[in-house]
Amino acid sequence: MSRRRRHDDLDFILAQRGRKKKRSGRIRRRRRAGLILGSFAIGLLVVLLTIGLGAGAALSEGCDLSSLRPVEIGQNSFVFARDGSVLGSIPAERNREPVSLSRISKWLPRATISIEDRRFYQHGGVDYEGIARAAWKDITAGKVVEGGSTITQQLVRNLYTGRERTFNRKLKEACLAIKLSRKRSKRQILNEYLNTVYYGNHAYGVEAAAQTYFSRHASELTLRQSALLAGLPQAPSIYDPFHNAQAALDRRDEVLRALLRNGGITQPQFAYAIKSASLGLKPGRIYTRIKQRYFFSYVIDELERKYGANAVREGGLKVYTTIDPRLQRLAIKAINDILPYRTDPAAAIVSVEPGTGAIRAMTAVVRKARNQFNLAAQSARQAGSTFKTFVLASAIEKGADPDGTYYTSAPFTCTVGPWCSPLKPWEVHTYDNTYSGTQSVTRATLHSDNTIFAQLTLDVGPNYVWNFARRLGVHMSPDKPVASIGLGSLAVSPLDMAAAYATFPAMGLYAKPMAITKVILPGGKVDTASGWGKPDTKRAVSQGVAWKVTDVLRQNAQYGTGTGSGDGIHPNAGKTGTTENHADAWFDGYTRQLSTVVWMGYQQGEVPMTNVHGFSVAGATFPVPIWHEYMAAALWRRKAIDFASPDAYPSWRSLVKGDWGSLHSYYVPTYTTSTPTTTATTPAPPPKPHGKQKLRNGPH
Repeated sequence: MSRRRRHDDLDFILAQRGRKKKRSGRIRRRRRAGLILGSFAIGLLVVLLTIGLGAGAALSEGCDLSSLRPVEIGQNSFVFARDGSVLGSIPAERNREPVSLSRISKWLPRATISIEDRRFYQHGGVDYEGIARAAWKDITAGKVVEGGSTITQQLVRNLYTGRERTFNRKLKEACLAIKLSRKRSKRQILNEYLNTVYYGNHAYGVEAAAQTYFSRHASELTLRQSALLAGLPQAPSIYDPFHNAQAALDRRDEVLRALLRNGGITQPQFAYAIKSASLGLKPGRIYTRIKQRYFFSYVIDELERKYGANAVREGGLKVYTTIDPRLQRLAIKAINDILPYRTDPAAAIVSVEPGTGAIRAMTAVVRKARNQFNLAAQSARQAGSTFKTFVLASAIEKGADPDGTYYTSAPFTCTVGPWCSPLKPWEVHTYDNTYSGTQSVTRATLHSDNTIFAQLTLDVGPNYVWNFARRLGVHMSPDKPVASIGLGSLAVSPLDMAAAYATFPAMGLYAKPMAITKVILPGGKVDTASGWGKPDTKRAVSQGVAWKVTDVLRQNAQYGTGTGSGDGIHPNAGKTGTTENHADAWFDGYTRQLSTVVWMGYQQGEVPMTNVHGFSVAGATFPVPIWHEYMAAALWRRKAIDFASPDAYPSWRSLVKGDWGSLHSYYVPTYTTSTPTTTATTPAPPPKPHGKQKLRNGPH
């Protein structure tokens, strides 16, 4: 191909590209002009409608405030502790907490008006001058550089009409803005706008924005902070301070200049504010940080049962609770003091106030994996010997005097009756395989003797024990009576056990666990219809039965398996519990002022605790010391109150004993002591056999 031919082709290609470029430019200019002229036409039409037609716009189809329902933005619900401190905000997709103008820094309304609607106080909802000014700037700039929407129009858009970009929507928005401006004061409109506009990062309204970006209330915002927030609603993602600091800084300075032009600040104030290149961000955690998360989750469950999940998460509730932050701290400290290592099992503490059911502490310390399961309220773990208290109470209720009712401590096999058979025998032995011969029920409680309580359970009736526990609010799993119920083979929660044990110092009055004392609904009205804060109590057992149970458990706290639990000042009672293979360990105890349960175990399930600090775990080894440390601190400086006496003492009668199987041979070792004059000891003789007797289940 000749050089001239190639040159002609090149000229043709360049000319073709030039024509395409010119054509594209003309198309863009036409579109831009159309957009500008369209905006101007809409603005002109609004002016004609409102000036020329006057009240005619008010009659336009769809321009009726009373027929429109505001878009539900919702607001956060907050939970407060007994002392008024914030436990946290219930998680929601949108964070919002409305406040009045009196609780907003003076700089923020000024900054908002200066940058969004400088003639806010002069126009009637639609700013004709602003529309004309914005249209002229757009035409001279050849692009859209300024909008003409007023704060009132934006409020209408946010709450009523949505963001659909159509000619009819713009007309409707302008008409509604005019009507809204006539119906409400400027102060009301501005306040509602500041509480509903979106500031980015899930923050709706100034209070949520102030907390999100600066960790402070809207009333505490400085001039610089107010200018930053006022610039965000135009384009929250573009001016996002967390992800585009320079754009946010430029926008803040633009707001400061608008403030100066509008007379909102003086020249010295402007000079001082604009000289800082720092945004001063302090990301807030009020909407994400939750204190006392186990109790918090329990409160949410209670609220959702009453109001439903959506109302709770976006209903703007203020929830006041029974929890005592001081006791929570003491509970965590006691657990960490006794179980300080990362390899230690988990532990939970629940404290309930006798007579009211008010939950004063509900916490757990869980090692390793983060646990979302509420070990204190939702877990179901075998109760071990703590369930013997309900067998004891059932026997007393049936007229059996625990001091005068005797059984033989020996290996026991149940083969007779509805609960076991020769084909399915139930074998029971004691925790350490030592036996004491004939013992009263009281002494058997202090020794936590499984074999005696197995016989007592069968004589009282597993059905009776099961119903008694249900009467005291205990939910069991599986929820059916079994022969071994008295030895704690059914699973329960620490919360249920704390409330059940609280029945005894309350002299037989059971109180359902209570977490919430008051709920304030949106608008400030207290919900009195739901019964929050009113103890839900019932007479579960007689005063005489409650008194006698406490009498036995008080001895156990002094001389039995609960030795060392008390502080020597406040009278206390309680019962230890350890499940087979040492998978769960408990101490359930109480004073007149507080019923407290300590549970210990691995959160992942029934894992034997056979080597914790070199020991096999039982109720007396770790739960009792935890209970002691916590309760001594919890009751510090509180008056020592003795347990009450009943109006009528129990009446005793013989308990009918059944033939449920056989007792097996056991041994009682005897020793001779050495004489003072020799260092040698006399060898122990062989153990003596004691008759026929075999059993198995829950150690202390």
